[in-house]
Amino acid sequence: MREEKVVIIGAGPCGMSAAIELQNHGFDPLIIEKGNIVNAIYHYPTHQTFFSSSEKLEIGEVPFIIEERKPKRNQALAYYRDVAKRKNLRIHSFEKVNKIVTNEDGFVIESEKIHESKEITYHATHVVIATGYYDSPNFMGIPGEDLDKVMHYFKEPHPYFNKDIVVVGGKNSAVDAALELEKAGARTTVLYRQGEYSKSIKPWILPEFEALVRNDKVKMEFNAELIEVREKEIVYTVNGEQKTIPNDFVFAMTGYHPDHSFLTKIGIDIDVESGRPTFDPETMETNVDKCYIAGVIAAGNNANEIFIENGRHHGAQIAKDIISKEKKPI
Repeated sequence: MREEKVVIIGAGPCGMSAAIELQNHGFDPLIIEKGNIVNAIYHYPTHQTFFSSSEKLEIGEVPFIIEERKPKRNQALAYYRDVAKRKNLRIHSFEKVNKIVTNEDGFVIESEKIHESKEITYHATHVVIATGYYDSPNFMGIPGEDLDKVMHYFKEPHPYFNKDIVVVGGKNSAVDAALELEKAGARTTVLYRQGEYSKSIKPWILPEFEALVRNDKVKMEFNAELIEVREKEIVYTVNGEQKTIPNDFVFAMTGYHPDHSFLTKIGIDIDVESGRPTFDPETMETNVDKCYIAGVIAAGNNANEIFIENGRHHGAQIAKDIISKEKKPI
């Protein structure tokens, strides 16, 4: 069993930020990540532009300098790789944590190297969970959702040239996908449950999207609900009226949620209605002693409450509490 003082689960910006804050006070935390660093950002659409400006994505006091005000996905990937290198973060990538068990002295963590089928066991005094939510999509619960043609992530538009595509949702991820699909020559229909455009849509893309809808380049259906996916068509309703249209692929951009089961197995209490873990907002410590959360996972089901730009500050709160518990000078 390998001994560690602090283990951080998740090498996203918030997990990395927590590690840097701890480094600044003499700790050498280990980050365990089932993919590689900022794995969620890697899985964003290829041409994704962030809502936040670059300085609001900075961690570890490392400047994020670009010519544009808002960075794109590839720029963010390069920035966080540079941070990990410059800060010499200790990261075990492509290693998945399967189980965390509490004991009198802290936590026993069981993990496995994904590409090696190698199991590893750690003992840690403190654990920080910064696993995000992007791995757990919100399912629609309709017939045909399990077909291979239905996807909850959008990466590249090229394969869908000259295909009939349905995008489910009406917020940024759905609008971004529809824009890229239309550019690539897909016949795109967007189904949105609400009766008007979401106020959360990035202001610099909404005019372009509205223009495509007005010019019949994209079909926008408000008050619409997908009720069945079939091999060559989909069935949906608009204001109660049922419609059937040809379909090759469905992108269900219906949002994501944290993995509650992982948290509850550790002993962390979850509010049933909000999905929010029990934690002290001053220290980010959960109801499980010496177990902390960082980043969007603290927001429960409301993923729009915490972003990189505010979740990155959780690390300082966590480090301060761990320092006090370890009685190290600040």
